[in-house]
Amino acid sequence: FYINVTVIGSGHSACCEIMDFHTNITRVMQDEQVLFQGGVAGGQAEETDRSVLNVEEIIQFADCLDTADVEEVLGRQIDYNSAISEQGLKGGWGAEVGRTLRAMYGDSLPVRARAAAAAGSDARMSGCELPVIIVSGSGNQGMTASLPVIEYAKDLGASREELLRALAVADLITIHQKTSIGRLSAFCGAVSAGS
Repeated sequence: FYINVTVIGSGHSACCEIMDFHTNITRVMQDEQVLFQGGVAGGQAEETDRSVLNVEEIIQFADCLDTADVEEVLGRQIDYNSAISEQGLKGGWGAEVGRTLRAMYGDSLPVRARAAAAAGSDARMSGCELPVIIVSGSGNQGMTASLPVIEYAKDLGASREELLRALAVADLITIHQKTSIGRLSAFCGAVSAGS
């Protein structure tokens, strides 16, 4: 696996080289100056051991975790992913799947949950520059795992603690399902996130 991209414009050039796997950046250059040289040699990236993940232990973990330990990252997931979803629901982004779902099927909770995730993807995939929190290396998976859970929590009047625990389950289940699929696959990870 090897990618080397060079762009030239306004009298300058930039180059990025990727080797062995899609996240292994080995060199970045501006004009003739090397800004970064590194990456993992031989394609052997150190991967996180996910063999400890199973559904029973994920739920046990979520039930007993100290929510203060996850508030920063999961709070950011709630804020960022909700903001881009709201942007997508306003319209003007992509195929407007989220907005169309709401217009065609109404305001029921299952429709709002699906529309929230779709609207976030509408905006993100159409160039909206708002940040998202990823899960398993994917912004669309991060939104698909979190936004329906957030919608249900709002509707149920769930506490912040309950929402954080539910998001921990959703994110970890998504990661667990994606573990055996590999880094890149023809399989759409949003299917795992939707579970």
